[in-house]
Amino acid sequence: MKRFWNSRVAHLRMIRALAVSAAFTASAGAAPAPPPVDEAQLSALGFKVLVATTPAQTDWVKRLAPGQMRPMQRTGKHYFIYPDAARNRIFVGGPQEYKAYRELHPEDDSIEKQRAQETANRAYRAKQDDTMKKATARDLSDPFLGVSWSDLGW
Repeated sequence: MKRFWNSRVAHLRMIRALAVSAAFTASAGAAPAPPPVDEAQLSALGFKVLVATTPAQTDWVKRLAPGQMRPMQRTGKHYFIYPDAARNRIFVGGPQEYKAYRELHPEDDSIEKQRAQETANRAYRAKQDDTMKKATARDLSDPFLGVSWSDLGW
C-alpha cells in the first residue's frame, strides 16, 4: 500500500509541476495589451462621443473588445469606434481621425489583424467551396458513391 501511495504522490507532483510550467509559458507567450488610450486625446483628434441610452446600446458597448479600435461601415461610409464601457459610451471617427490616431499610436494594429484574419477566412471558405463542388460533382456522376455490387457481398 505504501508503494502505491508513493507512486500516486509522485504522479501528483509531476502533474502539478507541468501545470505550473504551462501557466508560466502561457503568460510569457501572451501578447502585451495595447496601452490604454486617453479619451481626451481621442476627442482632440476629432472623435465624437456617443453615449449609449438604451439597454440594447449599453449591451452592445459592453460586448465590444476593450482598448481596441474597431472598424465599422454604415450606409457606405467608414467609421472607426473606440469603446469606453466603463462610462457607457463610444468614440466615433472617420478615416481622417483614424489616420491621426494611427500616427500617435503606431503599435495598435488591431484593425490590420482583423482584416488579415478576414482575408484568411475568405480564402479558407473559397477552398472549402471548391472542394465541396468537386465532391458534389463526383457524387452526382456516380449514383452508387463508389460502391459496387461486389462490395455489398452479392
